[in-house]
Amino acid sequence: MAAISSTLLEIAFIVYLIAIFLFGGSIRDKRNKHDKQSKWTILAVVTTIVGFIINVGYFITRWIASGHAPVSNLFEFATAFGMMLVLAFIILYFIYKVAVLGLFTLPIVLLLIAYGSMFTTDITPLIPSLQSHWLYIHVTTAALGQAVLSISAIAGIIHLVRVVDQQKSTKKTFWLESIMYVLVVTLGFILTTMTFKTMDYQADFKWINKEGEEAVMSYQLPALVGPNEGELQTEGRFEPLLQLPAIIEASKLNTVIWSVIIGSILYLVIRLIVRKRLAAVLQPFTKNVNLDLVDEIGYRSVAIGFPIFTLGALIFAMIWAQIAWTRFWGWDPKEVWALITWLFYAAYLHLRLSKGWHGEKSAWLAVIGFAIIMFNFIFVNLVIAGLHSYA
Repeated sequence: MAAISSTLLEIAFIVYLIAIFLFGGSIRDKRNKHDKQSKWTILAVVTTIVGFIINVGYFITRWIASGHAPVSNLFEFATAFGMMLVLAFIILYFIYKVAVLGLFTLPIVLLLIAYGSMFTTDITPLIPSLQSHWLYIHVTTAALGQAVLSISAIAGIIHLVRVVDQQKSTKKTFWLESIMYVLVVTLGFILTTMTFKTMDYQADFKWINKEGEEAVMSYQLPALVGPNEGELQTEGRFEPLLQLPAIIEASKLNTVIWSVIIGSILYLVIRLIVRKRLAAVLQPFTKNVNLDLVDEIGYRSVAIGFPIFTLGALIFAMIWAQIAWTRFWGWDPKEVWALITWLFYAAYLHLRLSKGWHGEKSAWLAVIGFAIIMFNFIFVNLVIAGLHSYA
C-alpha cells in the first residue's frame, strides 16, 4: 500500500505539471473571451481536478498503510498542505472563474510536494505525544486554514505583477522581485538536496545537545556549520567551518545555507538568460486580469481562511497540547509563530475593513502574511529546536 501511495503522489505531481502548461495556454489564447471559458481553460481545470483526486488517493492509501493520518512529519505535512492548496484553488475557481489563479497556484503546489519529498518519506510509528486523534484534527485544520490564506497571497502576487511598473527600479520592484528570488531559492533547495541524495551523501557527527547529553546528528549535505561540540565520525567528509549552539538544529540550518547559495546562483543564471526581472517575465500573463476581482479573491480567502486557521492552529492545538503535555500554552517556537500569524491576519482584516486598505496595499499585506506562514513552515521547523522538532 505504501508503494501505491508513492506512485499516486508521483502521478499527481505530473498531472499538476501538465495543468500548469494548460493554464498558460488558456491565458495566452487570443481567442479567449472574458465572458466565456476557452477550451484550454476547461481542460486545465479538469486536469487539475483529476490531479487532486489522485492526490487524495495518495493521502488515503498512505493513511491506510501507516495506520494514522499522514500529517506527522515534514514530508506528510508538505504534501497535505499542497493538496489543501489545490482544493482551495478549485473551490475559488468555480466561484470566480479566474484561470490565471491556477497558473500561479500550481507551481507553488509542485514546490511544496518536491520540498517535502526531500525529507524522509518512510512510514514510522508515532511518538507518544502524537498518538491522539487531536493531532489529525489540529494539523489537517491548520493546513486547510493556511492553504486558504495562501490563496490570498497568490492573488496578491498576481495583483502586484500586474500593477507594479517594471520599467524602472523602485522599492516595489525590489520587494516583488524578492518574492521571485525566494521561490527560486526553494527550487535551489530541491535541486541541491536531490543531487546529494542521489549520491547517498551522509556525514555523522557526535555532539552535545541542549540537555547536555551526547547524541549523533546526521548530515545529508556537506557540513558548512556543525553541531554543538561536534566531532565528525564519517571519514572523508567535509569538516564544518564553525560550530553552532545546541539550541539550533545545525544540520537543518546547514541545509538552509546550501539552499540559499545554490538558489542564488540559479537566480543569477536565470536573470542572465532572460535579461529582465522574473516579475517582468510573468507580467504578460496578467495583462487581462480584472484587478477588482483579484482583490476580492484575496480578501475572501482571508475571510474564509482566518477562522479555519484559528480553529486548527490555536484552539484545536491548545486542546491537543493539554492532552499531550498537560498545558494549553508553552511558548514553544511553533506556538509563538502560530500566534504571530494569527495576529497578522487579524490586523489584515482590521486594516481592510476599518481603514479601507484595498488593492495594492491589501496585496502587499497578503504576501507578507504568506511569508510568515512559510517562515513558520520552513525556518522554524528546520532550524529552531522545540517540541515540534519531530516535524
